[in-house]
Amino acid sequence: MKANFRMVKGLKPYLGWVLLGGTIFFLAKALKDNWQEVLGIELGKSGWGYMAIALLVTLLAHIWSGWVWSWILRFLDQPVDSMWCVGVYLKTNIAKYLPGNVWHFYGRVRTATAAGVPLTVGTLSLLMELLLMAAAALSIAAIGSPLLNRGLTRVSMVAMILMAVHPWVLSPLLKQLALFKGSDRTVSGACRVLQDKSMLQTPQFRVNCYPLLPLLGELGFLELRGMGFLLTMHAFGPLSPLQIPQLMSAFSLSWLLGLVLPGAPGGIGVFEATAIAQLSGEYSPAIVLSAVALYRLVSILAEACGALLAWLHQPGSDGPPERPD
Repeated sequence: MKANFRMVKGLKPYLGWVLLGGTIFFLAKALKDNWQEVLGIELGKSGWGYMAIALLVTLLAHIWSGWVWSWILRFLDQPVDSMWCVGVYLKTNIAKYLPGNVWHFYGRVRTATAAGVPLTVGTLSLLMELLLMAAAALSIAAIGSPLLNRGLTRVSMVAMILMAVHPWVLSPLLKQLALFKGSDRTVSGACRVLQDKSMLQTPQFRVNCYPLLPLLGELGFLELRGMGFLLTMHAFGPLSPLQIPQLMSAFSLSWLLGLVLPGAPGGIGVFEATAIAQLSGEYSPAIVLSAVALYRLVSILAEACGALLAWLHQPGSDGPPERPD
């Protein structure tokens, strides 16, 4: 058993390269098969207008995510200032495109620790954020999935997901994730800032109540990100209300896989390949290719604008957050 575990662990560094190679091959083939149609697509003035709105909505989503991070820290008994958290989040989030895919986590933990947040709590806040984001994405994907065509099945699936973030499950799950030492996994990369496993034995580690407000916040984040994707799709042609649940489901699942699977930094390629695989049967492959490419550009621009705004508003954000009495 241990020998098998060591063998799997030894293969882990190569898994990311295999997934990256497969993703590049899939995207290259899709582009080769549809490049003429892609070149024939043009955006009118209204289309570029929708793209501008998508940029603003995506920027708002990242601002909102920073605010939700402050809720998570407060949930962990750290009375931080919400605007400070937003600034730190926006400044560090752009670093996820650096090789390693962990530097945005490291930047947030380092800044929070310098401001007086215990290292354990800062790291656990990121682990909790990732788990709540995953739960939110899976819930949205389940609600709109055409594969779950019965209302009772969808309700059961969402109920199981919500139970997965109950304190009885969340506390031991966070502990196991924090102790997990991989090299390329997103969560384990965030955990590498933990230098002493004994810190996880502190009372601060235990989750004592259901994280309802942070979970609702992450649902709002995914809805805003999905809205940006819908606006990008709408720029290429009108969407009917009946198409929105399926598009939101496909987006949420694609975004989640881009978050958790090892590969290119920032989930580049994984998100695009998953979205194309899900939507090409219902929409023109050329439109889907163009939409996911432009949405990636919108996402990067929104994160860059967020970092710039945070730097202009908080040029010296290394100072401590306001901690009310």
